[in-house]
Amino acid sequence: MIILKVGGSVITRKDSEEPEIDSENLQRIASEIADASPLSLMIIHGAGSFGHPFAGKYRIGSEIKDEEEFRKRRFGSALTQNWVRKLNTHVCDALLDEGIPAVSMPPSAFLRAENGRIRDADLSMIKSYLEEGMVPVSYGDVILDLNTSVRFSVISGDQLINHFSIRLGPERVILGTDVDGVYTRNPKKYPDARLLDVIGSLDDLESLDGTVNTDVTGGMVGKVGELLALAERGIESEIINAGVPGNILRALRGEAVRGTRIRK
Repeated sequence: MIILKVGGSVITRKDSEEPEIDSENLQRIASEIADASPLSLMIIHGAGSFGHPFAGKYRIGSEIKDEEEFRKRRFGSALTQNWVRKLNTHVCDALLDEGIPAVSMPPSAFLRAENGRIRDADLSMIKSYLEEGMVPVSYGDVILDLNTSVRFSVISGDQLINHFSIRLGPERVILGTDVDGVYTRNPKKYPDARLLDVIGSLDDLESLDGTVNTDVTGGMVGKVGELLALAERGIESEIINAGVPGNILRALRGEAVRGTRIRK
């Protein structure tokens, strides 16, 4: 089994003021997945411009101080859920168009958090769909939080990878982003940024420059932190550039792709 994460920055225009699909990338990636034909696959995608602007605007995950703020946060959570669900429909449509039996798995329907971390998760349906040869497609979402001062939390696709991988035990974990892997600095801003071939400890994470991109889900540093926790359990992962044609296809086939491996 393989868990594939496709970043929201790849399949949406993340810097757009309105939710907008990157149709070219989405269709190409769906085609590459179909060509690779992995025997068992779960897909997780980020929220991009369909989720981050709303989650940031309504400060989802921060402390709620009064009833008025709770009402606003409740509406903002529902609004964000609605938009990321729309993105998930686009993703599933693209996969289905390629003959892939994709089935939507909204985290808000089967997960709860506590202080921003997944607390309860019923993965029985995901396991059943995998056993039937279907492809569960989950995504970064807003879910209920048991902390009554927060009530709602953003759960990133990277945290989902961590939780699902521990519970499902995939043979491989692949993350497709909009850069070649993990750099010492943000490569979009700094030409001297250096690609790290392997990251194996928290010391490597602490050496990253503070200019590495971040967003409401923690950006690259948050991503690597989740993957290091998996590495501690013996689950290796790789970060590649899903924006480069052919990378997803080669990675799913087990071929070498330029990127960063997270392993002990």
